[in-house]
Amino acid sequence: MFDAVRNNKRIVQIFLGLITLPFAFWGIDSYIRNTGAGGDLASVGDSKISLPQFEQALRERQDQLRQSMGASFKQEMMNSPEVRLGILNGLINQRLLLLEAANKHLATSDQALQEFIANVPALQENGQFSKSRYEAVLRAQGMSPPQFEARVRQDLTLQQLVGTIGASAFVSSAQAETMLRIQAEERQFSEFRIAAAPFAEKVKIEPEAVQKFYDENKSRFEVPEQVKAEYVVLSLDALLAQVTVSDAEIKSWYDSHRDRYQQPEERRASHILITFDGDAGKEKAKAQAEEVLKEVQKNPSRFADLAKQYSKDPGSAQKGGDLGFFGRGMMVKTFDDAVFGQKEGEISGLVESEFGYHIIKVTGIHAAKERPLQEVRAEIEGELKRQAATRQFAEAAENFNNLVYEQSDSLQPASDKFKLKIQQTGWLPKNADPQVLASLGPLANDKVLAGLFSEDAIKNKRNTEAVEVAPNTLLAARVVEHVAAATRPFDTVKGDIEKHLKAEEAMKQARSTGEARLAELQKGEDKVAWSASRGVSRLQARQAQLPVAVLQAIFKADVQKLPAYVGVGIGDGYSLFKITKVAQTEKIDENQLKALRNEYANLVAQEDLSTYLSSLRARYKIDVNKSLLEGRERQ
Repeated sequence: MFDAVRNNKRIVQIFLGLITLPFAFWGIDSYIRNTGAGGDLASVGDSKISLPQFEQALRERQDQLRQSMGASFKQEMMNSPEVRLGILNGLINQRLLLLEAANKHLATSDQALQEFIANVPALQENGQFSKSRYEAVLRAQGMSPPQFEARVRQDLTLQQLVGTIGASAFVSSAQAETMLRIQAEERQFSEFRIAAAPFAEKVKIEPEAVQKFYDENKSRFEVPEQVKAEYVVLSLDALLAQVTVSDAEIKSWYDSHRDRYQQPEERRASHILITFDGDAGKEKAKAQAEEVLKEVQKNPSRFADLAKQYSKDPGSAQKGGDLGFFGRGMMVKTFDDAVFGQKEGEISGLVESEFGYHIIKVTGIHAAKERPLQEVRAEIEGELKRQAATRQFAEAAENFNNLVYEQSDSLQPASDKFKLKIQQTGWLPKNADPQVLASLGPLANDKVLAGLFSEDAIKNKRNTEAVEVAPNTLLAARVVEHVAAATRPFDTVKGDIEKHLKAEEAMKQARSTGEARLAELQKGEDKVAWSASRGVSRLQARQAQLPVAVLQAIFKADVQKLPAYVGVGIGDGYSLFKITKVAQTEKIDENQLKALRNEYANLVAQEDLSTYLSSLRARYKIDVNKSLLEGRERQ
């Protein structure tokens, strides 16, 4: 089962992408209702999506981005309505698929679940599943084994559903070859550049034109209201850095939680599986298994070879039947009982399970042991620090709120009490565009910015209230400098306006000259000093480093008759292109063909899955609690 999931990785990736499609793809207005009542964020049929479920999904997405982006991750990325709507939409898509899987009676067996978990690299040590590592990883994620296993079981069940849809995506070799030939087609071309700069030298802009542009475009020269601010951030991480844990506390925790550091016995086994379909094939399968068992007993050293020859387990057959190390309870009961009842090197008789008849050989035993304090010290210290910081943060948050409010003329008291650095900002414009907001770090919060531009903060010089800008993260700020909105005087911008108008007029003249030359070329009058010829194909577009507009013009050109000519206005000039040769590829690269076929099959699979999700949305009633959603966005 694990290999089937692993080999279907392409479909799984498509599935993961589809369940997080933005609402715009489907049309959010179809689902949002002005229903302010109730504590659920959305409903899919009779199934509810609660606010805690949404917040959990939001935190998980935030952690994924922080891990993948590192220092580039900015908390404000999570504050946009688009991101939150996208996460909610993902939950809705997931719920639709779960409802449909239940209707189709799809499920994941314990054996499939165990095999999948045992093969997750992050849960292994030295290439083998480790129960202690498994428990440690889950503790770090704040999850219990039952919670994790329920989620994995759910995901595996969903993969069964989407796998049957995505697996039908098919692109023939002939279709892929045709597409590859189109992409590999190479066009030879030369270029002649008509720069705008020489025209600019001859352009004269009248003062009246400069004044007119200023008068008609004053909004371009508006300087928005701006503030400079200082701020402090109280976070769980900041408190965590201040917490110390003594050796005695670590030792006491270890002694009182020794059961958590017991590493139970693990065994390594190989098996040969003979499967059967229903009762009808059971007798035949047993007879075959008995014959294989006789061969094994006759020559035990050939167990691995016989597993490769006879075993029907796709996950282990080619590895000589090897299943690696696993703990008690990781396999179905009859198999588990047999393995833990044998001696190392011993070969079992026939063991029946829901999957068929097994012949089992125990190949290794790791005795139960206790992980020593030295090995788990850092793990315990981290856990105790986080527990202490979490307790402190709950109390500190309330004190922080009170302090910045009660002593509203300065952030110094809060800085002193909680050992926080007072940080300074540059100029912050009011109603900044998204690009500017992305550079503001924790200040890119609507509530923080609204507070900084409030009358209380500007005129009365008071602190803003403490705002939760991220989970377990509070920020308070105050204005230190303020500039009212204004329009830049004409004298300070007239030089820039004149340059702009000159460049604009020069570009018009370059384009006009280029288009006239192009008309002459298309009539057969070619007196142009072309550049050296070069080639480009759609496959080489990235390496060619040509503007998209140029590539589009070259490949849209009518090449029935050569040479063909096209012109494009790009940057600070106009370029003419002379296409002299079109070469079709003679030899198809098999690796490129395979990659292209997979790429287009992915697109077909994505379209199939999109259509399927769209049909589910038409069948189930979907409602979103607009007031609750907007309330969360404002917080």
